[in-house]
Amino acid sequence: MAVTDLSAEASSITPSAVPRPRVAVVGSGFMGRVHAEAARRAGAEIVGAVGSSAERAAGAAEAVGAAQGYSDLHAMLTDAAPDVVHVCTPNAVHAAAAEAALAAGAHVICEKPLATSAGDAARLAAAALDGGRVATVPFVYRFHPMAREMRARIAAGEPGAVSVVHGGYLQDWLSRPEDDNWRVNAAVGGLSRAFADIGSHWCDFLEFVLGERILALSAQSATVRERRGDAAVSTEDLVTLHLRTTSGVLGTGVVCQVAAGRKNRLHLEVSGTDASLGFDQELPEQLWVGRRDGSTLLVRDPETLSPQALRYSRLPAGHAQGYQDCFDAFIADTYAAVRGEPVPDGLPTFADGLRAARLTEAVLTSAAAGGQWTEVPA
Repeated sequence: MAVTDLSAEASSITPSAVPRPRVAVVGSGFMGRVHAEAARRAGAEIVGAVGSSAERAAGAAEAVGAAQGYSDLHAMLTDAAPDVVHVCTPNAVHAAAAEAALAAGAHVICEKPLATSAGDAARLAAAALDGGRVATVPFVYRFHPMAREMRARIAAGEPGAVSVVHGGYLQDWLSRPEDDNWRVNAAVGGLSRAFADIGSHWCDFLEFVLGERILALSAQSATVRERRGDAAVSTEDLVTLHLRTTSGVLGTGVVCQVAAGRKNRLHLEVSGTDASLGFDQELPEQLWVGRRDGSTLLVRDPETLSPQALRYSRLPAGHAQGYQDCFDAFIADTYAAVRGEPVPDGLPTFADGLRAARLTEAVLTSAAAGGQWTEVPA
């Protein structure tokens, strides 16, 4: 399973010691604002925001609704003394910011990729464990109720013998020649772009709902737009995967950020001898169940969901839940662990961030070798 037991870390935290978490947000872009909104909904007080200059610090504080902006991370950690730090910076800064927050005694929620190398990710996971801190990574697609329903049905054996898994994650926000972003720059975003950014989500989702690991993979990558702006592009626009799980299940996946018309389509189908289950993040209220004698499209309904899914179904049937609801649930579960409550099932931790970093390095290794099968370290 891709889920790590955090009970050892959480056991050192006194329940209700942090009744209303004081949190800080490092980074004020789209993800920083999403984190801040979820933090407010979970009852947190946003005491600080960090920007790279005095002007940016003031803008960051305004963007996330923080009490004060800081141009220096260490000054914020000392002055604001947050209980939880949300790291939402460009990828290359993740490791240093998370490490500083852990060293200051804070719990940490760090955007993925946790780090741009597996070595740095391993160091962060060890630091969180050694310090007894709650440290999580927002693999938030786990928190769709119908994703939990899919996981529960697979665990109960509903598909029968699983024959194959297949799907992918498709976006189009970089499909045009003029499209550009800091993620394209390997010095800022890391050596992998499409896979580290969204392929890691797909692999985490697959391992989470299937309940087993990817043992080995064969990857091909391509850069469709070789120049963006005035710079050459060295990071990939797409990755195709063949994979094999620990039990021998085979699978395929396509990860692409230049697929016109696809905005944010994470989809996965698990095909079995008795039933097949399919989930599409762009249609998150539904779960497709296919059988030899007919198929059913299940719609989220608290009266029919499994207990695992029901926990995340916050609205009556017919009242759609979506991405922000997933993020809210993830943040609420993280804060519950910070308060010393029993760690909620499926909370993605720094160990899962390390797992994603190891998968990313396996993809890069395989693609560089022309698709050679590569084992993923356990």
